[in-house]
Amino acid sequence: MEIVHAPERNRYEAVRGGEVLGFAEFHRTDELVVFTHTEIDPQFEGEGVGGALVRGALDHVRELGLKALPVCPFVQAWLHRHPDYADLDYRRKEPATEG
Repeated sequence: MEIVHAPERNRYEAVRGGEVLGFAEFHRTDELVVFTHTEIDPQFEGEGVGGALVRGALDHVRELGLKALPVCPFVQAWLHRHPDYADLDYRRKEPATEG
């Protein structure tokens, strides 16, 4: 399975053998990527497609040096379960610096 950035469709896609297994829709601003909806084809649910899709999308967001705003409940839940990606969450409060 490959995670494909499809900006012309405003989404990331999980693709295997030319078939789209699922997608994560987004809107991009200058500083962040707003994830609005994630959908996995029902025949592929339970195969880890959604998790791989979100991980791949967020890895790309990180490469771009942007933050993510997860409006989509699936992306919100995934971020909550993966604290190693918390730095990408636009809503996350930065720790106060001493000085």
